[in-house]
Amino acid sequence: MTTDRWERCNDQERAQLRGFARSIAEVEWLLLVVILVYLFVAQPALANPLIVIGALGVFVLAALILRYTPRLRAKVQLKITLEILAMVGVLTVVLSQVGGETSALVNFYLLPVIAAAMALGTRATLLVTALVCVCYLLLATVDAGLQSLDRMLFAEALGVLVPFVLIAFLTGSLAENIRRANRRIRSLADRDELTKLLNIGAFMRLAERAHKNTARTEGAYSILLVDVDHLKKINDSYGHEAGNRALRVVAEALLRVTRSEDLIARFGGDEFIALLANSEVTVATDIAQRLRSVVYAATFEVNMDIVRVQVSVGVANYPLDGETLEKIMAVADRAMYADKELRALPEGQLVIQKR
Repeated sequence: MTTDRWERCNDQERAQLRGFARSIAEVEWLLLVVILVYLFVAQPALANPLIVIGALGVFVLAALILRYTPRLRAKVQLKITLEILAMVGVLTVVLSQVGGETSALVNFYLLPVIAAAMALGTRATLLVTALVCVCYLLLATVDAGLQSLDRMLFAEALGVLVPFVLIAFLTGSLAENIRRANRRIRSLADRDELTKLLNIGAFMRLAERAHKNTARTEGAYSILLVDVDHLKKINDSYGHEAGNRALRVVAEALLRVTRSEDLIARFGGDEFIALLANSEVTVATDIAQRLRSVVYAATFEVNMDIVRVQVSVGVANYPLDGETLEKIMAVADRAMYADKELRALPEGQLVIQKR
């Protein structure tokens, strides 16, 4: 399940990244407007029109290319990275024409730093912050040359750049906490509260993907449908908490006999389902028998009585039993009921044993 969980997180995080990308695009146009207002309204005498307009034109062209190129739009993280670099570049060129590191516009270097912290993670944020620091020092040497790199300049740089670093750290930490909380919320939403296995909604989403991948690679997988026998009798005799314990016994047994790449879910009520990745029908049949044995051996005590759980298991295989996931599940369902009838025992036998 590790791979599928990672893919599911990737899908959801890509959707989040696309939201960040839209916000960054809006910030880009806002930055463009602010620069134009500052240069041509507030400080018109400072700007070299040809260089500044040329830089802004390249910036606009880059933003449009990044926004409307389908291949780049699909690679959201790369698109955001290029947009952040474009922001740093245009700011550096404009600042070199309007006062360098002493210009009021130098504070706009915070925009790419914050964007990296929110969208790209800690490492990218550190790299962007380092790039901003280098650009700041380069701006200081545009007019005065390398001899301007003295102790006084570094002291001034620390006064300006240390807040940038602190903001990058705080924003990055906040963004990581938000991402971690979102992953936790998504994980809880995909889990059955009682057994902590996948719920049926999450299972079907991941199983459909696994089916498509298997069909594309001409591989195989198997489905196990598992029914807890006589669960109603356990509930009626000992209460629903005992029934819940029986369900947890089956869930733990399923986890023991399957692998991390398999999908295990509570199907609902007293049923469970498993998708065994890259599994032939003979392997799935062996796992089904192991599951019956492990469940049968896992007793628990209620009111001085030993409760022993049984399961009926149906096995179906792709591509032997059908071409769609729904068909495979239907075959496994019929096999499960056939297994129940084949091994039918008198009501209560082997389920409840008196001490």
